[in-house]
Amino acid sequence: MPIAFHRVYLESAGYFMPGEPVSNEEMDHYIAPLNRLSGRIKQRILAENGIRQRYYAIGPDGATRYSNAQLASQAIRDCLGRARAGLADVSLLASGSSGGDALMPGFANMIQAELAAPPMEALSVHGICAAGVSAIQAAAQGVEMGGHARALAVASELPSRLFKRSRFAARGYDADFDAHFLRWMLSDGAGAVLLGKGEGALPGASQGVRLRLKWVHQRSFSGDYPVCMQLGLSADRSKGHLDYPSWSDAEADGALSLRQDIRLLPHLFDIGIHEYAKLVRDGWVDPDQVDHFLCHYSSEKFIPVVADLMEKAGLAIARERWFSNLAWRGNTGAASILIMLAEFLETREVRPGEQIFCYIPESGRFMTAYMLLEAEAADGPARASAAPQAPARAPAGVSDAHSADAQAIAPPHDPAAAPQGLGQLLTELASIWHDYRSRVWRTPLVRRLRNRRFTTDDYLNWMAQWIPQVREGSKWMREGAASLSEPYRPLAALIDTHAGEEQNDFEILFRDYRNAGGTAEDIDALRRNPGGEALNAYLHGLAATRDPIGLLGAIYIIEGTGQRIVPALLPLLKASLRLPPDAFRFLEYHGHNDEHHLARWLSAVELALDCDEDGRAERRIVDTARRTAALYLMQFHHVMEEDPA
Repeated sequence: MPIAFHRVYLESAGYFMPGEPVSNEEMDHYIAPLNRLSGRIKQRILAENGIRQRYYAIGPDGATRYSNAQLASQAIRDCLGRARAGLADVSLLASGSSGGDALMPGFANMIQAELAAPPMEALSVHGICAAGVSAIQAAAQGVEMGGHARALAVASELPSRLFKRSRFAARGYDADFDAHFLRWMLSDGAGAVLLGKGEGALPGASQGVRLRLKWVHQRSFSGDYPVCMQLGLSADRSKGHLDYPSWSDAEADGALSLRQDIRLLPHLFDIGIHEYAKLVRDGWVDPDQVDHFLCHYSSEKFIPVVADLMEKAGLAIARERWFSNLAWRGNTGAASILIMLAEFLETREVRPGEQIFCYIPESGRFMTAYMLLEAEAADGPARASAAPQAPARAPAGVSDAHSADAQAIAPPHDPAAAPQGLGQLLTELASIWHDYRSRVWRTPLVRRLRNRRFTTDDYLNWMAQWIPQVREGSKWMREGAASLSEPYRPLAALIDTHAGEEQNDFEILFRDYRNAGGTAEDIDALRRNPGGEALNAYLHGLAATRDPIGLLGAIYIIEGTGQRIVPALLPLLKASLRLPPDAFRFLEYHGHNDEHHLARWLSAVELALDCDEDGRAERRIVDTARRTAALYLMQFHHVMEEDPA
């Protein structure tokens, strides 16, 4: 849930860009290509990212002209100057950055020293693109709680020092694509905002307006996804730079190269739009009420990606309301949103009642952040933030994923490819799927498997508890088909066909269990899983009711697990366990065939909606999917005790 603010105003915003703008043609004077391949990569990336100029705090000779603390200090001076305020008026300084000039002390302390600022509270947020928002949130909380009358948030980045050609000498001027990529994407700069009680008008293009910070929302998905952008790890992410005998060894192995795995980036926008849709659903933001959309993206290539996902979710913000300065300020990481906000307020008029919505994705290990600000008349009374209204829209799903993890991350059915009339239903089911999949990914069973500590005993334990639940599948499906009334006869026939195919699946799974070394000779002797028993009881009970259309929601989750989660776990199982191929036949079967089953599921849903007389079929499918996901998750949790690692 977002953190709401009732008494926090953005009183000023400033920024600092070092030196003169550097065009694409002039980049080689600062960030020289390493070799012939490097030059081709540069041309490709610049053609896609839309950046026409940027700023560097280093000179053509590679010497640092401004330290990162100096960049931040200059942005703070600009911010305070616009507000006609001084450092003595501020009692909290929060900074956000991917790295200061020294590994320690904290960056905020270094900035305070650079400013020769009086004693104050200082907080350093270490992160990547969302670190600037974290600094704003911390400063806003200090003001909201009454601990500070005014607080500064600053974000500053100086990545150019990492990109100098001399940095790659230890590797013979060689680098992989992931290390090449960011050299042509990132640049230097700093932005700062002053937060307070809003006692005066906002400086800039808007006259007689003050800007209230309504809320900030951040969500990290680091427990779900591998590292995407990193500095300090080896190329395979297995070794940290301090684990080498010396830093020269770490540099020679490429552990001090800034890398980004661009194959993972589509997932970042998927989860970002999904999280945005939940904010809409819960009443925190209304796309129709957003007057200005400030979206941080690293490349103009991602504009249509974001816009398309929002459009498909039915939550689009008109393109004429978007603002970005990427083309002429470059991508400055954590500082980008503060620089963007400062330049926006400097050049664009904001009228009372207008809303500014900010979206900041972070690719490090995937975070997503949002802010909402609203303009008020400066001479009017301060207004408290209204509580969110009841959900008005369904949350969004995601588009196709494109990396090796796609089958475990994407929902079983892409709402973007929904047949006519099913988009809303698949979008809501996709939201349930994402929450369920994320929670499954963090269960002790899956964590142990992903950490390569899964044993044959663990596998046997899992199979033994899963088999009884699988055995009941075809039974509750047939019971449900028998409970369908005459108008649903075509649907009943389709479900009967599916139940027939699933009828003997549990026997395949039991043989896998035996082939892996399981000792139980009778299925009834296997251990019962509380989650599995609860799931079966719920589905049998539902199947006995008249026209149990909701069972289609259960099938979505169960078959989706087979099609999305199982294929991601199977390679890990095979790599961890020395077992014969016939110990994994059930998992192989579902990984290959559940996509066909889900296509049949889509046909069943269309039949169910065609026969729906009371208009409640969609809600029943969604509600059953949500309950099934909770019970299936319970089954995963009960397979083994909590794993402390």
